[in-house]
Amino acid sequence: MTVDFDVNGSRRNVLRAAAAGLAALSLGSHAQPGWPGKPVTLVVPFPAGGGTDAFARPLSAQFAKLTGKQLIIDNRGGAGGTLGAGIAARAAPDGYTLFMGAVHHAIAPSMYPKLDYDLEKDFVPLALMANVPQVLVVNPKNIPGDFKAFMAQVNSKPGRFNYGSAGAGTSHHLAGELFKQQTKTFITHIPYRGAGPALQDLIGGNVDMMFDGLGSSAGHIKGGRIKALMVSGSKRNPAFPDVPCAAELGLPDYTVTTWYGIWAPKGTPADVQARIAEELRRAAATDELKAIWASNGADFGNLTPPQFGAFVSSEVKRWATVVKASGAKLE
Repeated sequence: MTVDFDVNGSRRNVLRAAAAGLAALSLGSHAQPGWPGKPVTLVVPFPAGGGTDAFARPLSAQFAKLTGKQLIIDNRGGAGGTLGAGIAARAAPDGYTLFMGAVHHAIAPSMYPKLDYDLEKDFVPLALMANVPQVLVVNPKNIPGDFKAFMAQVNSKPGRFNYGSAGAGTSHHLAGELFKQQTKTFITHIPYRGAGPALQDLIGGNVDMMFDGLGSSAGHIKGGRIKALMVSGSKRNPAFPDVPCAAELGLPDYTVTTWYGIWAPKGTPADVQARIAEELRRAAATDELKAIWASNGADFGNLTPPQFGAFVSSEVKRWATVVKASGAKLE
């Protein structure tokens, strides 16, 4: 564009106006000043009462305190968490629909032959909100005693005992399959539509055990409704110091963690992504959330969005190896 004026000042003003107009056109409706300017929806792809809820709901309350806007939990359970993920992936990329997924979503690509979304292509990573160990929990009426007594019972009656999970292909399922592989035991898998329903049936005695994220089981363990026999990994968890870890029980390679993260749909403006990540980090730094995370045996991931994205990629590869070695299939 050529602008020809005799007065230099007028010419500069016109050029500035033209540049501003071009900038406005390029940003268009994507500019999001003052985010959040209205309530934000957080899609949680499991029913209420599960591990994701145990972190999503306290986060929602803290978000409202910090921003003055609601973070509305939208529970969309089904298909091992993949149904809600697909819904979130198709949401408008304006910063007002977020997705709280979990380790299950890093497993799903290896378990589901056809997904209507791609975790790494259809979302942008924002924050690793919580990382917790898996815990082996049992109904004490169905399986009394400690881990040694538990193993004796399971080995004496192959196939007699069962374990519930949040669904086929979830970390609960794969943690159970990995346990069976490493202990050479046979336990029947019972998939549910989320950790919440599975936990309720465990408490009711309809299933015998569960390999659960410590976050969703913590309150029930403390309340005596279920009993923890083992936490995964090489050290005990500070929230439950009396529960032995896998390594000291003769399973040094049994390391399974449940993690929870937040994504936005691909196409969400970069400035909005940065603002969301900042608010999530601020929420995680509050005394309230620190206390809740600690009581659930959890750590805040404290990763930048690119670091979280790299972590997710590594988890997708890791779980593909576990799925192949275990032979786990959809049921």
